[in-house]
Amino acid sequence: MPLSLLRNLLRKPEYGPPVVMGDEKIMSKKANGTSAVPVQENLRWGVDRDTADRICNHNRRYAERSQYFIDPSVTFFSESREEVEKNGTMTFYDSNTGNPLFVAPKGRSYDDFMKESRVHGWPSFRDDEVDWRYVRVLRGGEVVSVDGTHLGHNLPDGKGNRYCINLVSIAGGPANEEKK
Repeated sequence: MPLSLLRNLLRKPEYGPPVVMGDEKIMSKKANGTSAVPVQENLRWGVDRDTADRICNHNRRYAERSQYFIDPSVTFFSESREEVEKNGTMTFYDSNTGNPLFVAPKGRSYDDFMKESRVHGWPSFRDDEVDWRYVRVLRGGEVVSVDGTHLGHNLPDGKGNRYCINLVSIAGGPANEEKK
């Protein structure tokens, strides 16, 4: 293998705007793995809380299984369509903190959002759908919340940045509702 190709494969990219880069310290050890708080008790869409805890807080590399978001045991597909039909978009919240992380679809239809997500195996978001107040991208492409939740990875394609995100990481309820 030519040395130049090897260097390109091993380089850790920086992403241009609107991406907000984060420091590796975000993912330092805390009270519950990489998060100061545990996964919420009542996650949306019937996602598995143990899987969410493992992926969100005790993991830097792995993902839920491909196509989990459309598994018959998970209600995401039907509930997300209903919410988008009612509101035009839906908000995805951090499974630990309840902070808003993504709002979709934006700049595309619900069907286009789901089609792209199915092709890639995980909910797939674009730059306009990211809430940069709470989301960071680390060198190497890991996507995390500012509070240390592992979300997934940025896997750019011909259309730009594509954030492949674990459903279990974005199945939280809004922070203000979780505290009730």
